[in-house]
Amino acid sequence: MNNYRPSFLNSIPPVVKNLIGINIILWLASIVLPGIFAKWGLNVDLTDILGLHYWESSKFNPAQLVTYGFMHGGLSHIFFNMFALYMFGGVLEQLWGTKRFLFYYLLTGVGAGLVQELFWTVEFHSVVTALNEAISANSGQVLLQHQDVLSHYFRLENLGSFDAPAIIEMKRLLLDSPSFITIGASGSVFGLLLAFGWLFPEVRLFLLFIPIPIKARVFVFIYGVAELFLGVAQFSGDNVAHFAHLGGMLFGTILILIWKKKKTL
Repeated sequence: MNNYRPSFLNSIPPVVKNLIGINIILWLASIVLPGIFAKWGLNVDLTDILGLHYWESSKFNPAQLVTYGFMHGGLSHIFFNMFALYMFGGVLEQLWGTKRFLFYYLLTGVGAGLVQELFWTVEFHSVVTALNEAISANSGQVLLQHQDVLSHYFRLENLGSFDAPAIIEMKRLLLDSPSFITIGASGSVFGLLLAFGWLFPEVRLFLLFIPIPIKARVFVFIYGVAELFLGVAQFSGDNVAHFAHLGGMLFGTILILIWKKKKTL
């Protein structure tokens, strides 16, 4: 009689396995395709196309609320997200089943994107208002009243001489800036982390940077507080979408509460 031992890949639940596969394929494509298309004089940037732009940007597409979660930057970015998806997602998919798990994963990702859009709306409110006032007045003189705000985004030279077309272009460059693109599965991953800590609160996790095991519920709490602090602090050079991470947790919490109320969890 032969003893059957499933391979590593066969041991991974189907949705988690396919999600990891799609993420890896798109990450590789984002590296390889620009060089291939450049030979034909075409500029194809998957991050720019599929990443999440600000809703007032000319590059924004509602589908980006889903697609941004499948794009990643460097190797460490995709590795840690996919490792967390494998570790926590596998357990949750086995518990919930494929359909419910996929719905939860996608919803928390979209929710994270919506929270990021809300954060951008608040962040850009003062500068966009100033630009719109200057466009209506067809004069850069209006912008001189908002130099303290605009100086965070532009080098201000001869600002008073700008007319409406120049200010419209300034606004477009700001809202289309590559600096304001969100990518990564972290929103969904934080949703998974929230669910794991909620459903398995006493499970002890071993972390590389902490030599002692930590209960899942404590780990989730620490991570949530840390993300809130970092999001509010906005340290210089920090390009992590902390509020998007919290958005994943928030939408995960809402969905789990709905399921508990309906007694379907």
